[in-house]
Amino acid sequence: MVTGVPRRGAAVHVVTTKRRYKGKLYQTHLLRRSYRDGGKVKNETLGNLSHLPEAVIDLIRRALKGEALVPAEERFEVVRSAHHGHVRAVLSALRRLGLERLLAARPCRERDLVVAMLVARLLEPCSKLATTRWWHVTTLPAQLGVEDATEDELYAAMDWLLERQLAAEGGLALFDLTSSYFEGTCCPLAARGHNRDGKRNKLQVNYGLLTDRAGRPISVSVFSGNTGDPKTLVPEVEKIRQRFGIESFVMVGDRGMIAQKQIDALRERPGMEWITALRSDAIRELVEGGQLQLGLFDERNLFELRHPDYPGERLVACRNPELAKLRAHKRQSLLEATTKELETVRGMVTRGRLRGAGTIGVRVGRVVNKYKVAKHFALDIREDGFDYRLREDPVAAEAALDGIYVVRTSLPEERLDAADTVRSYKRLSDVERAFRSLKTVDLEVRPIRHWSENRVRAHIFLCTLAYYVEWHMIEAWRPLLFADEDQEAKATRDPVAPAQRSRKALQKVHTKRLEDGSLVHSFHTLLKNLAGIVQNLCRVPGNGKDAASFTLTTQPTPEQERALSLLATIAV
Repeated sequence: MVTGVPRRGAAVHVVTTKRRYKGKLYQTHLLRRSYRDGGKVKNETLGNLSHLPEAVIDLIRRALKGEALVPAEERFEVVRSAHHGHVRAVLSALRRLGLERLLAARPCRERDLVVAMLVARLLEPCSKLATTRWWHVTTLPAQLGVEDATEDELYAAMDWLLERQLAAEGGLALFDLTSSYFEGTCCPLAARGHNRDGKRNKLQVNYGLLTDRAGRPISVSVFSGNTGDPKTLVPEVEKIRQRFGIESFVMVGDRGMIAQKQIDALRERPGMEWITALRSDAIRELVEGGQLQLGLFDERNLFELRHPDYPGERLVACRNPELAKLRAHKRQSLLEATTKELETVRGMVTRGRLRGAGTIGVRVGRVVNKYKVAKHFALDIREDGFDYRLREDPVAAEAALDGIYVVRTSLPEERLDAADTVRSYKRLSDVERAFRSLKTVDLEVRPIRHWSENRVRAHIFLCTLAYYVEWHMIEAWRPLLFADEDQEAKATRDPVAPAQRSRKALQKVHTKRLEDGSLVHSFHTLLKNLAGIVQNLCRVPGNGKDAASFTLTTQPTPEQERALSLLATIAV
């Protein structure tokens, strides 16, 4: 038996070696064949290609790798085109954030399906069945190897997802509750409650979102549709403490979320601090008792005070003149609209169309409750008539408090001064922004069509993860969007005065152009712009099933290239 002689069928490849001699770089391109001899892999040099042009050497290397090369003079046809750029952008952001590793340390089918659903939720939010139909016009299923995925597999992946949760860190946390309506009646979570979607006679589910001080989602909890806002706070606190091992953080919630009962419960938990606001009746008591003197607002719009009814707490009183004007205008409009309708009712009584105190009272009650200003009217309803008058004193007392709000907190001043306390409370608007994104055109969490309780929880969790990715993409794309880029100003500007956009942001709004002349985008129009990067499957015609095929991706425009490069700045 002869050894050391390679068989003709052994693999042939191009090897490039480099060496530096006396400051000069020398390259050698060799054509080699690999073979096995006695269990060892050896190489045989078949020729030296160094004398050939680089382009020819590259062609030989690609051909030996099995790549089909098409002569330039031959025509080729595009077999199929798939939108690619927007998929590439979202997957890039998702992987920069390490979401794949957080869902599962090792690649698996379930993880790939969940990632595909996350991307699809950002690009084309729709039902799971529609998703399996839609994504085949993109490179998404091919990128993740889920081309053959069915609707049932997506449901199974949602069940798998529900067992995963993201980690959270201590610090300041914002919490608020919202609801979304159902299509159907079978889900155990579905119930009637305070409907925030304006959908009458619809069952709903409530869910609370916890974010960090920047508005990034930390956790989401799902509750029955008839659960009141305050009842959700303490369970969420316990969930965060137990699941993530967080011992100390500050909870920020509005006056309806963190009421006195919730404050008492938080005080029993070491390491828990909170920021909320007083209700209007409590503010009125401070004014009438002389502890809150409105004359102090003549020189400043913010000051701190203490009160024995709030032991161990700091109260920060604020007055926003612009908010005062807005509330005064709104109240006047409501009073005028109510007065107009009351005049209509009085005319109906005069003409005899309404008779009897009971009938007149029902009609009048419907009017004054329509605009919620019944407390400002004195009514005189009789069997044979009806009169009313505006109560001037209560109106004036309410007007005196226009634009005034009081933030209350358990945090000592050395941890958070008065201005930053107000700024922290006003960051609840970031949670409202998250709800708008989840519920409207961005992610379309509603209507919810799942009937299983776990599927509803998984659906909302999936949408929250998608918003987490969207939040980071928007932050990276601020230079290209209508968003204000001057984020540092938020930490230093007057916490009470109305927010002002920077000069650069106003210029983008007015001109609809960036400084280089390119268009300003919204998040979704930029994604649609990136979808113009298409991956084409091409082949040489006329060779039947054995026709050589290759992939050709359109080159990004400078605008698209900048958008993709900005995603590299995302950091967790």
